[in-house]
Order: sequence, then structure tokens, then C-alpha cells
Amino acid sequence: MKVKNICCIGAGYVGGPTMAVIAQKNPNINVTVVDLNEKRIAAWNDDNLDNLPVYEPGLDAVVGESRGRNLFFSTAVDAAIDAADMIFISVNTPTKTYGVGKGMAADLKYIELCARQIARVSKSDKIIVEKSTLPVRTAEAVKNILDNTGNGVKYQILSNPEFLAEGTAVEDLQAPDRVLIGGEQTPEGLEAIQALVDVYASWVPKAQIITTNLWSSELSKLTANAFLAQRVSSINALSELCEVTGANVDEVANAIGKDSRIGPKFLKASVGFGGSCFQKDILNLVYIAKSYGLDAVADYWEQVIIMNDHQKHRFAANMVRTMYNTVSGKKLAFLGWAFKKDTNDTRESAAIYVADKLIDEQANVVVYDPKVTDQQMYSDLDYLQTRSSEANQNALTVENDPYKALEGAHAIAVLTEWDEFKTYDWQRIYDNMHKPAFVFDGRSLLDKSALEQVGFQVYVIGQ
Repeated sequence: MKVKNICCIGAGYVGGPTMAVIAQKNPNINVTVVDLNEKRIAAWNDDNLDNLPVYEPGLDAVVGESRGRNLFFSTAVDAAIDAADMIFISVNTPTKTYGVGKGMAADLKYIELCARQIARVSKSDKIIVEKSTLPVRTAEAVKNILDNTGNGVKYQILSNPEFLAEGTAVEDLQAPDRVLIGGEQTPEGLEAIQALVDVYASWVPKAQIITTNLWSSELSKLTANAFLAQRVSSINALSELCEVTGANVDEVANAIGKDSRIGPKFLKASVGFGGSCFQKDILNLVYIAKSYGLDAVADYWEQVIIMNDHQKHRFAANMVRTMYNTVSGKKLAFLGWAFKKDTNDTRESAAIYVADKLIDEQANVVVYDPKVTDQQMYSDLDYLQTRSSEANQNALTVENDPYKALEGAHAIAVLTEWDEFKTYDWQRIYDNMHKPAFVFDGRSLLDKSALEQVGFQVYVIGQ
């Protein structure tokens, strides 16, 4: 079949950029992104493309090219579902905070709500595409809901996990390493797979479009993120060993990265990984393994999370220890709050947990991030439920001017690798700080020797 109308349920970090690129590359297909969040949809439709709810380099140009031509953002969910040949489900699948599987299993309530809404509205046959990251065999539950509505509509379920990295999402979508599509290996399932292959083939070489069965596709997404996170935790574990032995983790990473069997990617020691996927997907993998009685498998992958949490806590503890075992009443300036550069996404950002620990030590934390709002930072701290919202607002200050954020600080913590931080006038910053002035570089971003020549006492992860 030839797809003419696509609906995407969910206008977040995955749905918005993915559909914008699909619309850009397929001007003959109408693409409608729907969401119940009126404020978010209004931002996607804002005439000022700087106000898009998702910040990604190049996304404004892609949206500007297609919006109003064949790319639409709407709160009219039912109408978009009814008109669509193909429906992408791109809603949030957070880790459960209640009941069975609390703290590990994926919360699939939004997926089920989508399935029930599709079943209620649909009057014609549909291809349903899982875009959200889901546990293996979720498609079975979605299909069961859809096939038991009794309305006579036929559905084919596909798994098409996203592999984009925030900060390079547009680049990743326009030139992906691979596109993965899983479906049932029946004549109808293979026809549905081909329909989605044709959508991507308008710009992705067919050799890079991989087709599998449903379960392989669902599990591949979790596995990919688990392997990447494992590399980060591995190099972070070695960073602690480097600090006590006199080795330099960057030199170690460079040496082992030259081995073609290992490679250099994801070997940068840091204060820890964040984002919406790594921790959530590994916990999901752990839960699935435990549910099948595979305790050794579960323990293996859970250690990746344990090491990541340890690195965040170790960073905060090192700040306190270095600053004479007390930061009470001291101004500690954070450069960065987003979990990585070139995104305004803060989910599971290391900065949140470092700030929380330092606020427990009665520090006054001041933050500058070029893309994250003060409302988001306070919301992130409130989500931890460590203290009251009022207490968080009293303990954390957000500045829009980096030099004002750093003025009078006792220490600076680099927590996001924004390129602009490397361009600052560090002599001016040093002259306006309390002495001794400390820099704790959690991203190995700055030139340690140059900062030490200015007068800073510099501490870099793994050095």
C-alpha cells in the first residue's frame, strides 16, 4: 500500500523531530503530529521558530520548510487518527513509580490509552507503528486491544524504534546509521513493513533499512542503549581508578580506543550519563530479565546503573571534600543543566543529582544553562521529592548571564559540555571569585593547564 496520511501521537523529543524530517523528505505525504498538551502544540505552531518546544540544531529550518505544506501540529487527535493510513505512537514510557515493577518496569499506561483511542476512532484499516521505546512483546498487548474492539478494522503492528541522539537528532534522522523496522512475518505484516520501508526509502539507502520480526526490533532498541551506557559506566569506573593511581583516563581511553575491536566512541569519562533513554531502558531490561528468572543477567545490567549513580554522588562528594569538607553557605556555580549539549532536555541529567546532594550540604547553588528554563530546573528538583518546592527555590538560583552566575562563587562545576563555556574570559571570572577558586570539570571540557595558569585549582574526572 502507498501511505498518504501519517498521524503521530506525541509531540515530544521523538515525535516532533522525526515527523518533521519525514514530512520534509516526503512532500507527497500529509503528516499530522497530535498531542493533548495545547501549550506544546501552540509552541510547534509559533511563527517564531526560536520558540519550538524542542531545541535541536537545524530543527527550526526543517520545521519551517514543511509546516503548513504537509506538516501539521494539532490537538484534534481523533480527526488525525481517523484520516491516517499509518499511525506512529510516540508517547512517553517512563519507569513505573508504583505497583509491580516499581522503579524498573516501563509504565505502559500511555501506550494502552493510545491503543484504546485508536480502536475507538478508527473506521478503516491502519498500520500502527511503535516509535516509543518499549519492552519486548509490547506489540502483542497493543494488537490484542486493537483486535478485540469488534469494529471490523484490521491493524498491522510495526516496531520502528528511534536511534537518534539528542543534540544531533536532525543529523541522525537525515543520515541514519540504520532504520530498523520489525513486523509480523505474514503476507499482511510484510506488506505493512514494505509500506514503512517506502516512506524511509525516499531518503535512506535501502541497504541501511533493516527489517526483522517484531520481537527482535523491540529488543534491539533496549540492547543498543544498554551497550552504549555500559561503555560510559566502564570508562567512568576506570576514571576513579585513574585518580588514585596517577593514570590519566583520557590517555587510557585514547590508547584502548585505537583498538579496532573497541573503537573510540562513548569512552569519554564524565560525571555520568543522563537523558530519557539509557537508565530507563536498562532498568526495563533488568526487569524483563528478572521476570524470566534470569537473575545473573539482571544483576549484570543493573551494575551499569549502580556505577552511573556512584559517579554522580562521587562528584558531589569530591567537591565537598576538596572544599575543606564544608560547602555550607558557599556559592557553587553550575555551568550547564541539560544532560548534554545542544539540547534543552534535562531528563536524568547529572546536574540534578549533584545539585540535590550539594543543597543537602546547605550550599547555595547558582546555575547557568543557555537553553534550559528556570521553571524546568525547579521542576527537576521537585520531582526528586527530597524537599519542598519552596526550599528548592530558596537553595537554587538561575541566572541568564553566565558571568553573573560565576561572580563571587567559591567553585564552578562544569556539568554540560556546551561549547560556549570554552570561550569565556576565565581571567575575568577568576578575578571575581572567592579565593581559592575551584573548578570541578565533570565533562573534561576545559583546558586544565590554562586554568591553572590563571590561578584556579582544577579537578577533572579521571585525572
